[in-house]
Amino acid sequence: MTPLIPRANLTRVKPEIRALAESLEGHGYIAEPAIATALYLARAMRKPLLIEGDAGVGKTEIAKVFARVLDTELIRLQCYEGLDVTTALYEWNYQHQLLRLKLAERDGQDPAALERTIFGREFLLERPLLRAITRREGPPVLLVDEIDRADDGFEAFLLEVLSDFQVTIPELGTIKAVHVPYVVLTSNRTREIGDALRRRCLYLFIEHPPLDKEVRIIRAKVPTASASLAHEIARFMQRLRARPLAKAPGVAETIDWAQALVALHQDHLDPDGVADTLGCVLKDQHDVRALEGEGLAALVAEARSA
Repeated sequence: MTPLIPRANLTRVKPEIRALAESLEGHGYIAEPAIATALYLARAMRKPLLIEGDAGVGKTEIAKVFARVLDTELIRLQCYEGLDVTTALYEWNYQHQLLRLKLAERDGQDPAALERTIFGREFLLERPLLRAITRREGPPVLLVDEIDRADDGFEAFLLEVLSDFQVTIPELGTIKAVHVPYVVLTSNRTREIGDALRRRCLYLFIEHPPLDKEVRIIRAKVPTASASLAHEIARFMQRLRARPLAKAPGVAETIDWAQALVALHQDHLDPDGVADTLGCVLKDQHDVRALEGEGLAALVAEARSA
């Protein structure tokens, strides 16, 4: 296997970081020293890691593989516009509470005792943030995915949680983390993240991979793809991203395309085959139309001639 880190750089990489990089690769993620170092420091310093980059460069995958490396649970909070504290933290199980109330009315239970009962932990539905704090089996990896899609108010709330790793539930009091989770936040930069949250985190920016790394990713994720096809795909993607596209394809699209070509028993790129599978790569109609015809044939020729 090709060394994960170029030999010229081996002397400057600490053994612990090199071992982490090799573990990541063993679980299917090709990580250069900057990524492995950021994850190592986030774990050692117990600080959240904010990862930014274009869609499809592998930000979410880092958290998934990190959880596998640590042999722990991945708890994912998917952010979106309108996400509120209740959805992210906890809710009361109203159906079970109502059923308990009806049973209590039938049995003539004391109202004060009943209130304490229905607002107990057994009626609490833990959402991702609370689950990450209360997990007793060891620290999980908490993935706060696409934090840029949430609004400023939720971001401020999240900052408070990440500062103390505790939350207050009026009916139960303050709940502190049993084990402080490892936290990974991702952002596609659809809006600017606040300075306060940035200062709370370590930071990592991920670019689209260079040619050699993209070839290695294809070979690792789609092992049935031949070496020549992997190189042609990677060269095509590198040249494609250099064009002025509305939505530049990421590594996820590269992998999907390689899988599609293998499923179609393609062992090399040709204009007709590429045109038929272009929907695996480009997700905008204007990009597809701009590439049709001679432009597509020229890209294929460049990818095959290199």
